[in-house]
Amino acid sequence: MKANFVVKGNFITSESKISLKTYKDHYLVCEDGVISGIFKALPEQYKNLDIIDYEDKIIISGMTDLHIHAPQYAFRGLGMDLELIDWLNTYTFPEESKYNDLEYAEKAYTSFVKALKNSSSTRACIFATVHNKATYMLMDMLNKSGLITLVGKVNMNRNCPDSLCEKDAQSSIDNTKSWLESISKFENCKPILTPRFTPSCTDDLMQMLGEIRNDLPVQTHLSENLSEIEWVKSLCPEAENYADTYYKANLLGNKSIFAHCVYCTPKEIELLKQTQSYIAHCPQSNMNLASGIAPVRYYLDNDLNIGLGTDIAGGANISMFRAITDAIGMSKLYMRLVDENAKPLSFVESFYLATVGSGSFFGKVGKLEKGYIFDALVLDDSNLDNINELKLTDRLERIAYYLEDRAIYAKYVNGIKI
Repeated sequence: MKANFVVKGNFITSESKISLKTYKDHYLVCEDGVISGIFKALPEQYKNLDIIDYEDKIIISGMTDLHIHAPQYAFRGLGMDLELIDWLNTYTFPEESKYNDLEYAEKAYTSFVKALKNSSSTRACIFATVHNKATYMLMDMLNKSGLITLVGKVNMNRNCPDSLCEKDAQSSIDNTKSWLESISKFENCKPILTPRFTPSCTDDLMQMLGEIRNDLPVQTHLSENLSEIEWVKSLCPEAENYADTYYKANLLGNKSIFAHCVYCTPKEIELLKQTQSYIAHCPQSNMNLASGIAPVRYYLDNDLNIGLGTDIAGGANISMFRAITDAIGMSKLYMRLVDENAKPLSFVESFYLATVGSGSFFGKVGKLEKGYIFDALVLDDSNLDNINELKLTDRLERIAYYLEDRAIYAKYVNGIKI
């Protein structure tokens, strides 16, 4: 149950893409899950509320993982010497086939949900598998976890193993409708349409998904790998480009997430911007699977909607702190190897992507500011040997690089401590 309370400590939040706002020894008031303000001295009207004093700990806004695969958590860290298509065929598809077995699904998803709950993510957009019953099980677990999540039953009716391939477009749509009807009771875990990617979905399936989406959000993949892009050209010769395969099916928009976007053409980028679609940048996955380096600087400077994802298990680490630091590192490689005029991401900008950039997909999420939902991480860096006195922002950067999720002392989602 949500309550009204006060949190005292050192607060850090994104003020803009290029600046952080700090509040040392301040009070944050949370009322019914929403921030009422941050104050140096607690106003009289709030003095009867319970105060939770986190002393010298750092409190930041929660982070949103914009792209993660729940069934892949079980084999994270494996096959990192392969590229995308070989990795899918060798590890991903065989693993996801196991989720027809509910006993296995329960064991694997219990492990995943526990890890996500204890991670730096307060919200997440999650791929499941094609299996309705296992996806329901995952959503039930997540709904009880206290996290706020979107989960998708995957659609696939071509170019995948028989154990995962839905009979045809109509069967895939019927399965999707049945799944949507079954999960209507969940409060914290909601559905998101999930065509895996164009190579695994026929044109008629994509069109049908566009017809049933109404106000439902969408998540999929776009331009992750050069071989994948060539594959799409051969499968959809009438499409102007990869993004066009989704656009023709009414699957773009401000509630649509496209993971990776490593090789988007100028026309595709303009289409993503015009439709206000979201890009989920997954730096560790792009490195592990040798996919390439996304032009994140260009996306950020040109005001596209962009956030960060861990992309388990292409990414081997579930920590959003790791996503932040990997995004910085990959942007430096982009500058050195691709475009010397592309300024690397600063820590402040990458932190923005993980908080405001990703969080905005869920609404007023990702800032510690009046009117925003109170999602927060309380971080303890007392075991770091700081020889010199550091600014709050320097302490946060050290946490991101050295402690990652080990620094988490407490976690709040939607105003509730979980």
